[in-house]
Amino acid sequence: MPSKLIIVESPTKSKTLQDFLGKNYKVLASFGHVRDLPKGELGVDLENNFEPRYVIPTKARKTIKLLKDAVKETKSTILATDEDREGEAIAWHLVEALKLGGKKEPYERIVFHEITKEAILEALKNPREIDINQVNAQQARRVLDRIVGYKLSPFLWKKIARGLSAGRVQSVAVKLIVEREREIEKFKTQEYWTIIATLKKMKEAGPPSFEASLIKKDDKALDKLEIKNEKEAEKIVKDLAGAEYQVLEVEKKEVNKNPLAPFTTSTLQQEAWRRFKFPAKFTMSIAQRLYETGKITYHRTDSLNLSAMSLGIAKKFITNNYGSNYYHFRKFKTKAKGAQEAHEAIRPTYPEITPDQTKLDERQYKLYDLIWRRFMASQMKEAMFLTTVADIEAKNCIFRANGQTLKFDGFLKVYPIKYEEAELPPLEKTEILELSKLNKVQHFTQPLSRYTEATLIKALEKAGIGRPSTYAPIISTIQGRNYIEKNEKKFFQPTEIGFVVNDILTEHFPEIVDLNFTANMEENLDNVSRGERKWKQVLEDFYGPFSKNLEQKYQDVSKKEFTEQNPKKLCPKCQSPLLVRLGKFGKFYACSKFPECKYTESLPQNNLGIKCPKCLEGNVVAKRTKTNKIFYGCNRFPKCDFALWDKPFNEKCPKCDSLLVEKYKKAKCSNKECDYAKPAVPANP
Repeated sequence: MPSKLIIVESPTKSKTLQDFLGKNYKVLASFGHVRDLPKGELGVDLENNFEPRYVIPTKARKTIKLLKDAVKETKSTILATDEDREGEAIAWHLVEALKLGGKKEPYERIVFHEITKEAILEALKNPREIDINQVNAQQARRVLDRIVGYKLSPFLWKKIARGLSAGRVQSVAVKLIVEREREIEKFKTQEYWTIIATLKKMKEAGPPSFEASLIKKDDKALDKLEIKNEKEAEKIVKDLAGAEYQVLEVEKKEVNKNPLAPFTTSTLQQEAWRRFKFPAKFTMSIAQRLYETGKITYHRTDSLNLSAMSLGIAKKFITNNYGSNYYHFRKFKTKAKGAQEAHEAIRPTYPEITPDQTKLDERQYKLYDLIWRRFMASQMKEAMFLTTVADIEAKNCIFRANGQTLKFDGFLKVYPIKYEEAELPPLEKTEILELSKLNKVQHFTQPLSRYTEATLIKALEKAGIGRPSTYAPIISTIQGRNYIEKNEKKFFQPTEIGFVVNDILTEHFPEIVDLNFTANMEENLDNVSRGERKWKQVLEDFYGPFSKNLEQKYQDVSKKEFTEQNPKKLCPKCQSPLLVRLGKFGKFYACSKFPECKYTESLPQNNLGIKCPKCLEGNVVAKRTKTNKIFYGCNRFPKCDFALWDKPFNEKCPKCDSLLVEKYKKAKCSNKECDYAKPAVPANP
């Protein structure tokens, strides 16, 4: 009969611990939070110092009963939830819900950063009290977000459309995406030209010819946009006719490239998106599984610390497998605001176990392999490149050629990254070179790229907004609310409703979408977690000005009418004109006799002007799944079920006559059994 009960968050984690600890312990899962603010109401007493009213959700009642029975059957309870604000809050709520404490129901709190037998046994030797400051920081965030959501959302319903919602941190993320979109819309492309000389050594065998770019003319460095049009470029080419190309200067030097730090939550999410196109939420789901099965350390962290044990194993592994010249000890300093230095970076729990020695599914393997390589590379020697810069004179112009070759791979041995090698032939000062050709090349300036999951997380972290546990939920929430969407190239764009909600919040509640205000609030929450501020005072400081402004705006702001009449389109139920209205999911047709007639229908879909290749009657249109993902199908559905995930071109495959689709910057055949592909015309992301 077990004498001690251990409670963790998830069944996977409980199974791992149970396997370690044996029959003297009973390990059960709480399945996340067991108490929360009630659904359907504010749940915060604004007149009584922001006192929250917690309830046990219906889905948690069975778990609570099971845990209460287990508490009675064992002598003591050990709370082993994660060591962060959410984990600490779960432990506190368990104490309250299970009525733990005192001689009758004693309990202990233990923490660990990796799920290994050694770490668990060490934690059991060193129990501690619940960190009430961490709990209060979580309560402050939860109550703050509830107040903003429950107070601002009805305002949006009244002034724009029902079903809309506003969130404290999410609204800032939407603003970033909206502002970037408007920068792109306002951007005016500028034409510019470059002059490229293809040169080689005079009558001598060696590496092939190399290119040099014009960088200076008449002793003046050329700005990127200096050569504005083809006429100016052509004049330079003509002026250089018959010129002698002489080496003016050659500079060679060794350049070191250092390895990146081991992963934090945000950098793991960014790199998993860049390499595998894993969404942040998906990355965290896989990382959670790897953590709970003891493969990696805790995955919600902003610390770059590494344990002495892991560093010792890394040194031994690198020295034994690659040689002592590949090893280089490094200590990284955490830059993130409010980082918890007691935590570690994300690393393998057993670094000596290579990815190929693990039994993981394909996606788990990819992420574990990435984490293992990044950790191991962080303790390896820098890569060394030999760079050559040659300046070449021709009349009144100077061209520059750049060469780079890898001299020592260092950390690249385990963590390959893209780099360009361009070898220049051995060049001597005053040497005369032979011109193969002189080209003028047209370019156009490009706007800033739209945000991807990786670049949005990076921007949020740089601004001090959000914390390791919040990046993935922020992105999921703003997509779920239909304020932003991913285009075909996986870049974020605001929806029509996203523009509208952002504009009204920016105009009337600027502090809610202000980067500095939100970052300062994150800092206040960090101060609460360290015991430097009272959590209810933080709420009071926010709510006083916020509530006064909200009350005033209800009076000042008139309802935004987003309706357009369409007299040619009549309601099929009552023959009244249909109106184009704005709702939670964008524009739609609604009967002008509402509420007497409640008829609605979707607006016509985005027609790509491509005949359906299956039924030959309908057209291919852009559609959305229930989860807001774009796909392409026939507008005669359900009569025709033709559908594609990739955007089709209005062009047939020359091999099999199927439609070509855009995939990985290529036009590929949509028929999976056909291998035809060709370069696609690039479009703005």
